[in-house]
Amino acid sequence: MADITVSELKKRLEAGEKLNIIDVREPWEFEEFNINARLIPLGELQGSLDSISDWKDQEVIVHCKSGGRSAAACDFLSRSGFTNVRNLEGGMLAWMMS
Repeated sequence: MADITVSELKKRLEAGEKLNIIDVREPWEFEEFNINARLIPLGELQGSLDSISDWKDQEVIVHCKSGGRSAAACDFLSRSGFTNVRNLEGGMLAWMMS
C-alpha cells in the first residue's frame, strides 16, 4: 500500500484527473467538509464492496480525518483483492492545513 500526499492529490484533481476516491468518515464529518469523494463510512465498507468492485484493478485513494481509519480501510481493500490502494497522508486535517 502506497500513500499519497495532499499536494499530489490536489495537483491531480486540479488537472481534472478522474480519480476513485473513497471517504471513510461518518456522514456528519462528510457534511462538514468534503472533496467530492464517494462516502462509504468505514463500518459500511465490507458491505459496500460490490458497489466498487469495478475499481479492483484501478487506483483507489482512501481518506478519513487524519489517516487512521483510511489506513484500516486500505488494508481491508487490499486483502479483498484491490490491487492499487493508496492512503491520503494526514487525511482531511492535512488537506485543510495545506
